[in-house]
Amino acid sequence: MEKITGIGGIFLRARDPKALAAWYQQYLGVTIDAGQTYGCLIAKAEDMTVWSTFSHDTDYFGSRQQQCMVNYRVSDLDAMLAQLRAGGAVVDDKVQDEDYGRFGWASDPEGNRFELWQPK
Repeated sequence: MEKITGIGGIFLRARDPKALAAWYQQYLGVTIDAGQTYGCLIAKAEDMTVWSTFSHDTDYFGSRQQQCMVNYRVSDLDAMLAQLRAGGAVVDDKVQDEDYGRFGWASDPEGNRFELWQPK
């Protein structure tokens, strides 16, 4: 059975992504990349979690009712997507390949969209 290996990212919907990112930086110590709305939390080497705000009207999370989305790290994206399909989950047909890994998306039984990331 495939299992997630960690949290790859936490994404929040915001009316003002830059202001919310600045608030998290100031009051919770999240390191935000200069001029951006995202940063990384690094507990130890090779264990990076991206933290980011997105515009309130983004379609990236699926339903506009969903206020946040979690990115889960996996070791075998194709096997995980097949496992989710076999379990009846709604799985996006799109798989995205980037220099830093592969991405896929699915929704849990309550309709919460999540992202899967297989790092390079």
